[in-house]
Order: sequence, then C-alpha cells, then structure tokens
Amino acid sequence: MIYSTATVQVNPEGEAKLTREQAWKGLELKARDARLFLPPGLCTRCDVVEDSATHFVREATIAGADLREIITLEPDHKVTFFQATGPREGAIINELYEDAAGNLELRFYCYLGLRGKEPNGPEEQAEQAQFDSAQGYKLALLSTLKRTRELLAEGRL
Repeated sequence: MIYSTATVQVNPEGEAKLTREQAWKGLELKARDARLFLPPGLCTRCDVVEDSATHFVREATIAGADLREIITLEPDHKVTFFQATGPREGAIINELYEDAAGNLELRFYCYLGLRGKEPNGPEEQAEQAQFDSAQGYKLALLSTLKRTRELLAEGRL
C-alpha cells in the first residue's frame, strides 16, 4: 500500500493572501476540472458525468491513464477522491484546516494500492517514492495554490 502525506501553508510570507473560501473554491474547481490546474497536456480529458447533492463522478485521462473518480466535498474543508477505476485504488484527500497558531494549511494524504500489481512490490515502492519526493504531492499543493491565486487575479474564481 501507498501512504503519503504533505502539508503546506496556504499563505506563506510574500504570497497574496487567500481566504479559506478562496482556497476552497480553488480546490473545488480543481476537483471538477483538473485541466485548469495540471501542466498543459497532462490531463487531456476531465468531465463531470454525474452530479448529486452528496458527490459527483468525474472521468478523466491523466498522464495517459483513463480513470473514474467518485468525489465528495465537505464544503470549506475537504475534498476526497475515491479511485473507482484506473491504475490506482483507494482514496486521495485534500484538506483545509488551521494549525495551532491559527494559520490556514492545506494537507494532502492518500492511501492507495496499484490495481493488478504486487502489494508493496516494485511498482508500489516506486510510486511511494515519487509521492514523497520533492516533485511529489507537496509540489502539487503549492502549484494548486499558485494557480488559485492566478485564477483569482484573472477574475475567474
């Protein structure tokens, strides 16, 4: 199994301040259309195919892999991506919260397996290393916040 976590400050010194509501709108928009947040060409399709009061379902092609995710939103707090189909199974969570000093933080954590691969085998170990690397999910969190600021400045958020 793959377990990874990363946390970043939403408002580090030197960055335009985001309110919780603005950071949340960025997370929700990313859940509905990852193309706006991922590097060009990485996500070639991202469609919400079902929408209800409790969840929505998106189908996407990311890094050449087709996937279907059931996504739940806990407004202003948490987005959970359940991997229904695709190379991974499990859950990925993005969570907004305040630390002990009252600073807004964004945390990623996941518990995943790779479909059809040996548990804790070389493929899962490689994926674990990627998630935990400097180019892993901490960078993705920072990129999400940067893109949220850009969309806000453009009046698109």
